Amino acid sequence: MWQAADRAYVVNPSVGVERVARRQGNVENVIETRPPRTKVWAKSLRLHQWLKNLLIFLPLLAAHEVSSMHLLAAAVFGFVSFGLCASSVYLLNDLLDLEDDRHHPTKRRRPLAAGTLPLWQGAILFPVLMVIGFCIAHLLLPIRFTLVLFAYYALTLAYSFYLKKQVMVDVVALACLYTTRIVAGSAAIDARLSFWLLAFSMFIFLSLALVKRFAELHLLQARGLVKSRGRGYMAGDLSLVSSLGAAAGYLSVLVLALYIQDDNTRLLYRHPQYIWLACPLLLYWVSRIWIIAHRGHMHDDPVVFAAKDRGSWVVIGLCAVVFWLAI
Repeated sequence: MWQAADRAYVVNPSVGVERVARRQGNVENVIETRPPRTKVWAKSLRLHQWLKNLLIFLPLLAAHEVSSMHLLAAAVFGFVSFGLCASSVYLLNDLLDLEDDRHHPTKRRRPLAAGTLPLWQGAILFPVLMVIGFCIAHLLLPIRFTLVLFAYYALTLAYSFYLKKQVMVDVVALACLYTTRIVAGSAAIDARLSFWLLAFSMFIFLSLALVKRFAELHLLQARGLVKSRGRGYMAGDLSLVSSLGAAAGYLSVLVLALYIQDDNTRLLYRHPQYIWLACPLLLYWVSRIWIIAHRGHMHDDPVVFAAKDRGSWVVIGLCAVVFWLAI
């Protein structure tokens, strides 16, 4: 075809196709409408989701050991290791959810679903990232961290293949996956796990997982559909999901209030009574998140929303000041 043409225009070619076309000597223009390769890779690896892995630093902060360079380095290695494994799972999940994502109003823009990242690249990349992540864990971190990372990966695979289709099991699994990051952070620095931190984590992240499902169901209802594709929820579950999510969020604040009264808290903080100021801040934040979700303005990923939301950053900053004053 190109040999018979006076001028050839090549659109979004692969490297091989472009090379063959240019050999004909009549290529007038190569038109690229695809996004930049670096942007495609960043979106495929969900680098913005690495924000979740900052939870690994929480045990370090809770133990007041941030000044220890050795422990800080261990937490950083844990962050990178977890991030690589998490990106590996996201790629695998996108490969498994390809058809469902292509029918979704927002997920269809994901690189694999949109075709901007070839399927073969995704199939090669996810095991490579997994191997690198586990190598970092095995070589540089305690064995307990590697075991936690393995448990995280196994639970994520179970979620991708089966659990995400089960009503309520999926959101509990998501809350466990968030909490596993805190467990991993504790394992990385070889610190004891705090019961209060785990309890707070389970409730607050159960609330966020339910926000995620609520946003999907709200969109489903707005489109006039009854059942969520690839999920076990129906549009009629909207009000119940909302009630459960708000309750879980408020329970996390109750856990924080009880933590203030614990005898061990007085050993870590000179002025634990200041932590009470964090309770109304968190009550405001949880309530605000759910009001925004009810108005249909919630992103289908609450982490992305929180990262871009000025109000969330203000609450985080004020809570940080409160805990600093308590020390």
